Amino acid sequence: MSTRPFRADIVGSFLRPAALKAARQSHADGRLDAAGLKAAEDAAVADLVTKQADAGLRPATDGEFRRSWWHFDFFDFLDGVDIVELDHGIQFRGVQTKPRGVEIAGPIRFDPSHPFLAHYSALQETVAGSTGAVPKFTIPAPTVLDFRLEPDHITAKAYDGRDAIVDDLVQAYRDALAAFYEAGARYLQLDDTAWAYLCSETELAKARERGIVTDGIAERYAEILNRVLAGKPDDLVVTTHVCRGNFRSTWISSGGYEPVAEQLLDVVEYDGYFLEYDSDRAGGFEPLRYLPKGDKTVVLGLVTSKSGEPEDPSVVKHRIDEAAAFAPLEQLALSPQCGFASTEEGNVLTEDEQWAKIRSVVDIAADVWR
Repeated sequence: MSTRPFRADIVGSFLRPAALKAARQSHADGRLDAAGLKAAEDAAVADLVTKQADAGLRPATDGEFRRSWWHFDFFDFLDGVDIVELDHGIQFRGVQTKPRGVEIAGPIRFDPSHPFLAHYSALQETVAGSTGAVPKFTIPAPTVLDFRLEPDHITAKAYDGRDAIVDDLVQAYRDALAAFYEAGARYLQLDDTAWAYLCSETELAKARERGIVTDGIAERYAEILNRVLAGKPDDLVVTTHVCRGNFRSTWISSGGYEPVAEQLLDVVEYDGYFLEYDSDRAGGFEPLRYLPKGDKTVVLGLVTSKSGEPEDPSVVKHRIDEAAAFAPLEQLALSPQCGFASTEEGNVLTEDEQWAKIRSVVDIAADVWR
């Protein structure tokens, strides 16, 4: 499949190699300057791009190697958004992240000097100079910022409550998509945990305790995202990954997609959806019936990134057949369930196991979609 998403695709992040981890630590300790860190990152990304091509992938990401977090690094460079210390982290099963959160301290704007634009350009140059693959770049969805925002962390005088930030947040993302397009991007992915939380009664209860109005929230998020996507160029493919939590191989959200499937798959104008289906926490494939016939693609995350244990290809193929009972096979594809390192700590598996997973995705997809 030559269109994006590809039959064999990836969510985005990869385990950080030892040399890159050492360079980042040296930089944090003040023993390596910014130029030295960039050189280490450039070398690691170049090696990663080659390995992705060697594994048979058409898309190529930078592995999120220049980031600490999948989301906070992007938010931190939006005007008006600060990353602040909290008294708690995000609670996963048995472990918490570092205690960080977002604060709205001023009018939200997309800064045209946002460093992620340079990160994309570096990826594009690396891909063009070596493999000729299609560069794919990931950023967090605006709904993530909205859902994770604590009510008392809107300190900007310009905003009176959560709803007041929406217009500026939408415009910031429209400006971001335009800037990435101008830089040459044609394949972007908006990573999103919010939709997975909306599938979980436990997480919805926690949201209500934080002052979030959950009645009609799926409709609210669909409207926000469609406002962001409205008017995007036809040749800019924008997908989303719905993440159920991915930190050191642990997770947060359980619950099938049924509560959000109609809004997410039918109403939101994404070109593709990377949905996690590696465990029974995701429920069955029945919600895929809401995928409208046409150009939209659901990428089935049937190969887990949370452990190195290999999947049985026959089992994965059988599950693809099960999914095809609810959505046309030609509108399905395959990927790992999530990235391998949503934060720099990474999941609990080896690099060899990571690449075995990728090769398995490529081989299975080649057999299913001949």
